[in-house]
Amino acid sequence: MMAAILPVPAQSGVAGGPPPAAAADLTIIGGGPVGMALALLLARDAREPGRIVLCAAERAAGAAAADPRVLALNHGSRVLLQALGAWPAGGADILDIHVSQRGRLGRTHISHSDFGVPALGTVVRYGALADALAQAVARSGVAVRHGTARIAAQEESVVLVEQDGAGWPTAVCVQAEGGAFGEQARGDVHRRYGQHAVLGSVLAARPRAGWAWERFTREGPLALLPYPAAPGAAPDPRRHALVWCCAPDRAQALCALDDAAFAHELNHAFGERLGRLAPAGPRHASPLGMNLRREPVHGRAVAIGNAAQTLHPVAGQGLNLGLRDAARLAQTLAPWLNATAGDPRPALARYAAARRADRWLTAGLTDFLPRVFASGLPPVEHAAGLALLALDASAALRRPLARHLLQGLRA
Repeated sequence: MMAAILPVPAQSGVAGGPPPAAAADLTIIGGGPVGMALALLLARDAREPGRIVLCAAERAAGAAAADPRVLALNHGSRVLLQALGAWPAGGADILDIHVSQRGRLGRTHISHSDFGVPALGTVVRYGALADALAQAVARSGVAVRHGTARIAAQEESVVLVEQDGAGWPTAVCVQAEGGAFGEQARGDVHRRYGQHAVLGSVLAARPRAGWAWERFTREGPLALLPYPAAPGAAPDPRRHALVWCCAPDRAQALCALDDAAFAHELNHAFGERLGRLAPAGPRHASPLGMNLRREPVHGRAVAIGNAAQTLHPVAGQGLNLGLRDAARLAQTLAPWLNATAGDPRPALARYAAARRADRWLTAGLTDFLPRVFASGLPPVEHAAGLALLALDASAALRRPLARHLLQGLRA
């Protein structure tokens, strides 16, 4: 939840603590990919980039490179990050996507050639993306302040941000990371799927370069994605990132299995399209849920990315939606940021209105798919299979869904 609307103290610092930091036009709380992308977008057109503050946690040397997470970025996100000079090396392109349903008829194939793009998406290492963005931010002139930051208070004309005991006033504050909203606000949407995602990597005996696989099971969706290359290494086409959604007890049991037993379970669930699958590293389970903030703007504070919505990982839309938040917010605030004075709240209201359709459509899609395919009701499962067949047979039906996965709803 946003901080309560409180009067801003006249002195931003804490008695006996660090002195107040310089005031900012705009402060971004969150040094993850969405926060850094927003900083770069704003700095690109700002007259005084130094009045944009990015609050980021201090990272240990080599921490990003050691991060095992991988992220799926769609074509629209790639175009954005390349324009910002922050596209990471070593990514694995997704050229084709195969969607199927275990135990039922129906499948859909989406190819990059259908849309005239070099790739539908790219799987990148989190560390590589974070490093590319951090290097671009270092060149941008944006002021980076390290430490844990929060909104301390908000009043009519200013927001007070506090970071490790020091505070400063800012005209606009953007919360750009953190998926737990705490107390549920009226109208916000919270859903727990009763699923955990088993995350890891596997090797395929008969790989198909550039293919991503989304297989819906009664437990939940199971995805295999091309795996990005390690720093300084050539990509291994046999290796795939695994996202296997299932009941929490089942997920913990899968993580505890030895490699041979896990391979047996995985091959039974996925099938034989890639030959025998074998685990290729550690695996862990993560709980799944949806948190959607109905109104991302409160006064002079605005939430984007995971601070505004966390989604089910099906179709890999979370980070892509957050980057679209950042792009629209930067576009909307640019005139205000470069004006000599003015109230930013009308611009923030326009931002919220402009993002409403894309946020709700994407959240609805990623909420609907895992629940309908895991309903356990034969009529529903057969209907879902027929829908997949219809999408595969008709480009006119398939194109709107594929376009949304490629770039989202851009107004």
